[in-house]
Amino acid sequence: MTATFDPAASQPPGPEPPVRLSLTPGSATPGRLDGAWWPRSHDLLRELPPLATALDPKWGKITRVTVNPTHWPVIPRRVPVAGHVIHVGWFEQEQDADEVIVCSFIPLRLELLVIPPETDAATAEQLMTAAADPANTHTGTDLLTAAGVPTADHPTAGG
Repeated sequence: MTATFDPAASQPPGPEPPVRLSLTPGSATPGRLDGAWWPRSHDLLRELPPLATALDPKWGKITRVTVNPTHWPVIPRRVPVAGHVIHVGWFEQEQDADEVIVCSFIPLRLELLVIPPETDAATAEQLMTAAADPANTHTGTDLLTAAGVPTADHPTAGG
């Protein structure tokens, strides 16, 4: 039998680090994207609650999220968040692999660039600024490619 050691599991529980999120300013008309989200892992059960907690006060209770399964090894159908549940769906061909769509109770729909967790801080900051820029006309994959960040290979629409 092999034992594994996870240093993160031995850490005492503490406050969750702040969500890494950048949104188009409220007074501006959003460009192609409404901003960017830089999760700390590829674990939706772990990453969606802090995102919802950050968005709920301003955008209304987050009720649904859709992802492209390319970057998410496990996609739970429901993710519990304080006081409610987020329903999770996925689209392989219809949704940019490097974006997430967040829907709220209001109703409101946000399209966010998902910056891979392993991206270095300087590049991630640059991507967060670009995705939240109201003048942005690029997709998530286009922004990542321009920044030299690896993207998912995904089929083209209708293919």
